[in-house]
Amino acid sequence: MPDGFEERELVERAKEDPEAFGALYDRYFPQIYRFTYSRVRDQSLAEDVTSEVFFKALRNIKRYTYSGHPFSSWLYQIALNAVADHYRGPAGKEVELEEGAAMPSTAPSVLDEVVRRDRSRRASPTRRTRKWSTS
Repeated sequence: MPDGFEERELVERAKEDPEAFGALYDRYFPQIYRFTYSRVRDQSLAEDVTSEVFFKALRNIKRYTYSGHPFSSWLYQIALNAVADHYRGPAGKEVELEEGAAMPSTAPSVLDEVVRRDRSRRASPTRRTRKWSTS
C-alpha cells in the first residue's frame, strides 16, 4: 500500500499522463473488486462493476483533488455509486445514435489499455503466459 506522498504523486502523474493510471489500476483493483463483489455476490458482475469504476475514475481523474483522505476513498465512493446504479436498473442508460452521428475513434486509447489489463487479470496464469509469449 502506498504512503500518502507516493499515492498523491501517482495520482498527479495520472492526471498529466493517462497511461500512468495503470499503476493506480494495478494497485487498487483487488480491493475495489473485493468491495464490489461483497455487494453484488456475483463474480462476473463484480468484474464488470469494478471495470466501470476504473473507467469512471480514469475519465474523471483530473477532477480529483486530494482532501486528506486516501485516493482509494474516492474509488470506493465511485464503486458504491456504480453498485447503486446497477441495482437501480438500466433505465435511462441506453442511448440511440442518430443516423449519421459521429462514431468514436477506433484508435487504441488508454481505456483500451485498461480493458486489456482487466482481461489479462481475468485470464488464467497459463493463458496469460501463452498470450505474452506470442506477443
